[in-house]
Amino acid sequence: MKPYSIGLYEKAMQDSLSWREKLACAKECGYDFVEISIDETDKKLSRLEWSQDERLELIRDMKEIGIPIRSMCLSGHRKYPFGSANPETRKRSLEIMEKAVQLADDLGIRIIQLAGYDVYYEPGTVESEKLFRENLAKATLMAADKGVLLGFETMETEFMNTTEKAMKYVNIINNPYLGVYPDAGNLTNAAKTYGTSVLDDLETGRGHIVALHLKETVPGKFREIPFLTGHVDFDAIIKKAWDIGIRRFVTEMWDVGNASWKDDIKFACKTMSEKIDKVAYSY
Repeated sequence: MKPYSIGLYEKAMQDSLSWREKLACAKECGYDFVEISIDETDKKLSRLEWSQDERLELIRDMKEIGIPIRSMCLSGHRKYPFGSANPETRKRSLEIMEKAVQLADDLGIRIIQLAGYDVYYEPGTVESEKLFRENLAKATLMAADKGVLLGFETMETEFMNTTEKAMKYVNIINNPYLGVYPDAGNLTNAAKTYGTSVLDDLETGRGHIVALHLKETVPGKFREIPFLTGHVDFDAIIKKAWDIGIRRFVTEMWDVGNASWKDDIKFACKTMSEKIDKVAYSY
C-alpha cells in the first residue's frame, strides 16, 4: 500500500463539471482524493445546506467512482471571519463552522482547512484578535465533537503567513483537534520576505501539522503560478514534511480557462508524486 495520499483541490477542475465528473477527473489524473472548496461565494456556501438526499448522492458517486472527498478548504470565513467587529458576521462565522463540520461528518471528510485570518475585509485590531481567539475555541470544540481535524492554512497576510504564527493559536487553544495545514507556496514567499528558512518554520509545527498544500508561487504572487515555474523548493519541503510525519498532500491549483487544464492537473500529480515517492521509498 502506498504510504501517503495525494489529493486534488477542486478548483483545479472546470467549475461546470458535475461532482461525478470531478471525481472521475481526479481518478483519471492519478489522485487519491479530492479537496472540496467552501469559499465565500453564495454558490459554494450553499453546499452547507445540501439536503440528506444530496449528501447521499455524493457519497454514492464517491463509492462508485472510487475517489473520496477527504478534505475541505473552508475559505468562506474570509467574508464571515471569527474576529469581525460586527456581531452578526461573527454569528454567521460560527453557523458556517457548525454546518461545515456537519457536512464533513456526513461525507467522511477528515480535515477542514481554516483560513488563517482574524479579519480580511476590515482592519485587524487588538479586539479582532481577541474575538478570533474566542470563536476559534468554540469552533475547535465543534470539530472535536465530530472527530474532525481543523488545520490553519498559512496565508498571504501578516497575521498568519508562517507555521510559527499558526502555532501561536494552536498552543493557546491546546486541543488535539486544532493543528496547522500549511501552504508550501505561501511559506516560501514569507521566508523570502523575512529572510528565514521554510524548513525551520515547518519544524516549529512538528507534531501538529495535519497535511500540506503543495502550491507554486513567485515573490509577491500567491496563486495561478504553474508548477515548477516558480521558486518553491518542493524537494526540500516534501523531505522536511515527511520527516515531521506529514502523509497527506494536496496540489493547490486553479482552472484559469486554459485548454490544457486536464494536462496541467496530470502534470501536477505526476511531478509532485514523483517527488514524494523519492522521499517515501528512501526510508
